[in-house]
Amino acid sequence: MHLPQMAEPVPAQTAQNKLLGLEAIRFVCALGVLFWHYQHFAFVADQAVGFERDRQPLYGLFKPFYDYGYFGVTIFWCISGFIFFWKYQQAIASGAVGARKFFVLRFSRLYPLHLATLLTVALLQALQHGLTGRYFVFQKNDVVHFVLQLFMASNWASTTSAGDSFNGPIWSISVEVLIYCIFFLVLRHVGRSAVINVAIICACLVAKFAKVPSPIVDCLAFFYVGGLSAIALRHFQQTRFHGAVMLAALCAIVGVPGAVWATGLYQNPHFTFLFLISYTPVTLYLCAQQFQASAAVQSFVEAAGNMTYSSYLVHFPLQLATVLLLEAAGVAVPYHELGFFFAFFGVTLLASYGIYRFFEMPAQMLIRNRLR
Repeated sequence: MHLPQMAEPVPAQTAQNKLLGLEAIRFVCALGVLFWHYQHFAFVADQAVGFERDRQPLYGLFKPFYDYGYFGVTIFWCISGFIFFWKYQQAIASGAVGARKFFVLRFSRLYPLHLATLLTVALLQALQHGLTGRYFVFQKNDVVHFVLQLFMASNWASTTSAGDSFNGPIWSISVEVLIYCIFFLVLRHVGRSAVINVAIICACLVAKFAKVPSPIVDCLAFFYVGGLSAIALRHFQQTRFHGAVMLAALCAIVGVPGAVWATGLYQNPHFTFLFLISYTPVTLYLCAQQFQASAAVQSFVEAAGNMTYSSYLVHFPLQLATVLLLEAAGVAVPYHELGFFFAFFGVTLLASYGIYRFFEMPAQMLIRNRLR
């Protein structure tokens, strides 16, 4: 997932006071996705061969990331909802931000890197197929799926994220783009009441338990529950109950995991979904407070948060390029080795920071200046 960066409007805060707690969570989630996808190095075509999860480097230390890192996408959706409602709810509902401005902001933020990584993966997959007769991990690399990717529509009609094409991680962004449209249309034409959020969340819960097989349902639910958290924070910050709500949220964050473990609720087949959709927005409520930090710490956390989108889209092309080079050299991928592990994570994070600073931001500003 991905968490978009907004430059304007910021009705509740200034750009100098970013929600540092959310930036830190975003970065942790991005790391979770990197750990989860580290297993790609064991893939031949779309199957892991000889893969033993607990033999991955530093597995004992990073077991939660290796085993559950894919939930980073779900949390990304929730954080996106929080940020969008925090920064855009009033502006869109009042008409201060129209459809064109909203589209330009989203397009300039998401599309340049998406297009660049799509073209890169298309070229690398063609080389991979020519060398080995198979694609790496994601198999649907044909013209139809390329066109769908161009319009960021690759997973609009998919029932799951399985069988993704080209730069596979883009599936969650594709789904989220649809949610952005719903977000804008609902705010502009229906209203900004929190009751609307509750209604949408309830509808998603009904669809979920009716076993409607669509990631769109999950994304919509987590986006709007994240938005509900932002609405609650804005409301209670202006009342004398803010301290009491903060204390209750803190008690829930600390006490709920222990209660779940003691009662065995985690064995319920619906536990994961229900836990995340209730626990995550409470966590965001707490972490979205204004924290006092030195300029150095603030810059570091902001940099870590800024590079989450680039790390999300760049890590698979880097994996594909690595595998292609090693296969061309006739060398097996040494993904069990600690040195290889640190090299992959180090290069990915450094590349992500450089790409954000020297490609994403310049492209974003260029598009916004041209289109606005």
